[in-house]
Amino acid sequence: MAISPELLKILVCPETKAPLVLHDGKLVSTDRQTRRRYRIEDDIPVMLIDESEQLNEEEWSEIMRQHGIVD
Repeated sequence: MAISPELLKILVCPETKAPLVLHDGKLVSTDRQTRRRYRIEDDIPVMLIDESEQLNEEEWSEIMRQHGIVD
């Protein structure tokens, strides 16, 4: 997977415009309300809300903790 740091800096959640973190080959929104996760296919982020998944609060919180994002 080749998401460059520069691309990661400009990508945001299409629903909330919250920053994203790269976790286990997927992009995860830092927005606590929506907790969206977007897949990456062939090194291309699929940033479609309808095709994202919503994480439960516990899983989202653990990912944020691992990335040093504390709410």
